[in-house]
Amino acid sequence: ARAVDAALGRGASGLSSGLNPAKGKPVDFAMSAKAADYHKRLTEFMVDHVIPAEEPYDAYRAAAGPGDFTVPPVVEELKSLARERGLWNLFLPAESGLSNLQYAPLAELTGWSTEIGPEAINCAAPDTGNMEVLHMFGTDGQKKQWLAPLLAGEIRSAFSMTEPAVASSDARNIQTAITRDGDDYIINGRKWWTSGANDPRCKVLIVMGRTNPDAASHQQQSMILVPTDTPGVNIVRSTAVFGWQDQHGHAEVLYENVRVPASNLLAEEGMGFAIAQARLGPGRIHHCMRAIGVAERALALMTERARTRIAFGKPLAEQGMVQQQIALSRNEIDQARLLCEKAAWTIDEHGNRAAFALVSQIKAVAPLMACTVIDRAIQVHGGAGVSDDFPLARMYGWHRAMRIFDGPDEVHIRTVARAEIGREKSALAAAVTDG
Repeated sequence: ARAVDAALGRGASGLSSGLNPAKGKPVDFAMSAKAADYHKRLTEFMVDHVIPAEEPYDAYRAAAGPGDFTVPPVVEELKSLARERGLWNLFLPAESGLSNLQYAPLAELTGWSTEIGPEAINCAAPDTGNMEVLHMFGTDGQKKQWLAPLLAGEIRSAFSMTEPAVASSDARNIQTAITRDGDDYIINGRKWWTSGANDPRCKVLIVMGRTNPDAASHQQQSMILVPTDTPGVNIVRSTAVFGWQDQHGHAEVLYENVRVPASNLLAEEGMGFAIAQARLGPGRIHHCMRAIGVAERALALMTERARTRIAFGKPLAEQGMVQQQIALSRNEIDQARLLCEKAAWTIDEHGNRAAFALVSQIKAVAPLMACTVIDRAIQVHGGAGVSDDFPLARMYGWHRAMRIFDGPDEVHIRTVARAEIGREKSALAAAVTDG
């Protein structure tokens, strides 16, 4: 329980989304010398190696077909290069020494090449969240068996939480049963959107399920480690995202009388929700950081298209409507980045709990912003924008899905509203509302 308290930042000052620097440490988003060095080296790595690798990556996947989930060899080549350059496991402070704020611009860089950039430096979801969970809550044995090879990039993992039969936006609905039987647990249930489970390198699943249906609603669920080769683990299919099959897949998994040792439980029974919050706080920010990088790429493509495409006798860049789309996109990207940095800074300074509403803010803002910017880029590209000749359609599909996974927009907006409604009035607010 103490580990959960520490992970959630309990005991930190109860800061709302409206942080006042005058009441505490001044907010400073300036890049440290260490972060600036990483940023320079990672930029060079992305430009010189990752973006050029997109062509052979896509060629391999096209030749293999959508039903093939093997990793293109160029990814392992990139991983070796990244390790040689010290660009490895940057997401995890215990490994890199980087804070969430320092990691933010680095995650954004990988977002310029979402499919391979994060994995190239071993900072891809869902492995990052799973490694954080194992780092915070794993036993020595669990860390040796699973965390060590994940940190080394030797295996991959998956997070199995969402279920097709219930509204999983309310995790209290989860029906998968995790039942104690002597020295083992038996797991029965059906999950989907278990991203990464189709990848042949995926060796372990973190499964969330119900251990005590009679407990209080937030103490019914637990998390347990399930090796993918355990009898009864059946990968049914991979679900496409807007018709596109990602390399690692989004698996539907049927658990039929899956028996694992009781020692595979993470932390204690009933701590599934607490662990999920510890996992999803930084993880949601990582997704948002990458979404900002994606939006930057879309804006770069839109601007270049506007400069070079002629319509009605002049470049699109001279058309007032196109200029407006470019300017709005720049404004929205920069606004989202600042909010993301604020959330990251708050986690660093005050813990996950203090940043709870801010994380919901950025999760509701960044994917929608990315979708909007990508949509504008598609419009400026015309027919080319919805083709596979440009990455925009694929980028849009993933970020439209991002408005659902890790909590749909509506859930995060509700969280922000509740925080605002419950916030103590400032002196100015009281002056204009009381009396």
